[in-house]
Amino acid sequence: MSQVQRMSRLMVKTLRDDPADAETLSHKLLVRAGYVRRTSAGIWSWLPLGKKVLDNISRVVREEMDAIGAQEVLLPALLPREPYEASGRWEEYGDLLFRLKDRKGADYLLGPTHEEIFTQVVKDQCTSYKDLPVMLYQIQTKYRDEARPRSGVLRGREFQMKDSYSFDTTDEGLAESYALHRAAYQKIFARIGLDFRIVSAVSGAMGGSASEEFLAPAGAGEDTFVDCPNCDYAANTEAVTYTAPAVPAVEHGPVEELDTPDTPTIETLASHLGVEASATLKNLLVKVDGEITAVGVPGDREVDLGKLGEHLAPAVVELVTAEDFADRTDLVRGYVGPQGLKIRYIADPRVAAGTAWITGANKPGTHARNVVVGRDFEVDEYLDVVVVEPGDPCPACGAGLKLDRAIEIGHIFQLGRKYADTFQLDVLGQQGKPVRVTMGSYGIGVSRAVAALAEQSADEQGLCWPAEIAPADVHVVAAGKALQTELALDVSEQLSAAGLRVLVDERPGVSPGVKFTDAELIGVPKILVAGRRSAEGVVELKDRRTGEREELTVAEAIARLTA
Repeated sequence: MSQVQRMSRLMVKTLRDDPADAETLSHKLLVRAGYVRRTSAGIWSWLPLGKKVLDNISRVVREEMDAIGAQEVLLPALLPREPYEASGRWEEYGDLLFRLKDRKGADYLLGPTHEEIFTQVVKDQCTSYKDLPVMLYQIQTKYRDEARPRSGVLRGREFQMKDSYSFDTTDEGLAESYALHRAAYQKIFARIGLDFRIVSAVSGAMGGSASEEFLAPAGAGEDTFVDCPNCDYAANTEAVTYTAPAVPAVEHGPVEELDTPDTPTIETLASHLGVEASATLKNLLVKVDGEITAVGVPGDREVDLGKLGEHLAPAVVELVTAEDFADRTDLVRGYVGPQGLKIRYIADPRVAAGTAWITGANKPGTHARNVVVGRDFEVDEYLDVVVVEPGDPCPACGAGLKLDRAIEIGHIFQLGRKYADTFQLDVLGQQGKPVRVTMGSYGIGVSRAVAALAEQSADEQGLCWPAEIAPADVHVVAAGKALQTELALDVSEQLSAAGLRVLVDERPGVSPGVKFTDAELIGVPKILVAGRRSAEGVVELKDRRTGEREELTVAEAIARLTA
């Protein structure tokens, strides 16, 4: 028998107006409906209704993880520096890490993710191939010192996450563990009611090779992904690749210098010469671990610094400054060209061998025409580094891609032996010799999923939770009079006895209008109203999502809700 939760005893304070600092729909509604409360920038308290939703998502995650044979553990959030220094992530994470010292001066961190610690646990517990494969998971608080925490619980400095890790002795075993997690994630997100896409991704600071993201399309999303309308290709924009078509052999004229005063930008240059920006070559100067490097892209495209950073990781990529130009008289700001440069030159595949460009002449107020790749300068390395735009060709079928915004709700990685190598994670193999273990890492943002669901399912009236994760199955509203309250409480007890989770609004002195508004705002899937026909034993059943209303006898309503 489920317990009936009375609104008169529930710690919930609903608000009529949006919080002044709220930008996203989920931020506004989760605060207004009394699910969360801001404690500090990026730090949130989960109130009773919010904790129920959070726990329901965690329950679904546990059920599906247990179903694939994963075992739940709980590791500490306060972690020593040494394992993360060994993996290199003490430095790689930079300012994102919360770092602290104990009273003896030893360094610690608050865990952003736990690959290092899980690897150490398995190294201690598993010594033979007979102990593997093993999959471990936890649902735990994680910490990242976000520079600009925003959007409520979507981007916080403290958040709930499910992270799991697989350990196998073979690459085939890793592929199987990865496939199990991938299928489990599909079931989890389907059960909790999320619309999601699986997209190719990059591994970033996590390391490893194969990587996919689970994205929930939403206007408030901070991730941009591409989707092909012609095939099933989908990818994070940083993972989109481009293959340049073959360039036909053309005899280009000699390099011609052009007098182009006051044209330090692509826009001013194209206007001055009366050409399209796409005919020009943009040369962006960056520093890669302190070394000045040029990055060439067509003039009508922008360099995706995030994508460039992923390609060059773990090297640190940053833009050059005015001081850097002062130290290098060979680099003329606004008029840099690749011909004759004495620095590393990276180019996007669109800057293909045999193509000719208008670009800087490395002289103030001067550009050059007919600068040909492979004839007048060489590319040291080709990397796909432009910002993806709508209409770019699909890598799978060539059709024009479309771009959408989404919230990242899950990420899975085939880590391989990156961490096993770091910590020398070996087991005794079948042949009596040490075998290096291979790993997978799999994350779900549990608290982020709450916000993603709010973004996808809310309407003008408020939240509208999917049944699996709602704080209650039915919200019973007593319109106000004693008879209506008595009927509402009686129906609530019968529904509870039938196994339903019931929230009943029997608050005295609260108008029916406020109760109905709160019921819409709180977002329980079914609303049952004991109103004007209570004396006849008739109630109104409303579907929160569709708005459909139906008058039923109490017996009919109970039968409908418990069917």
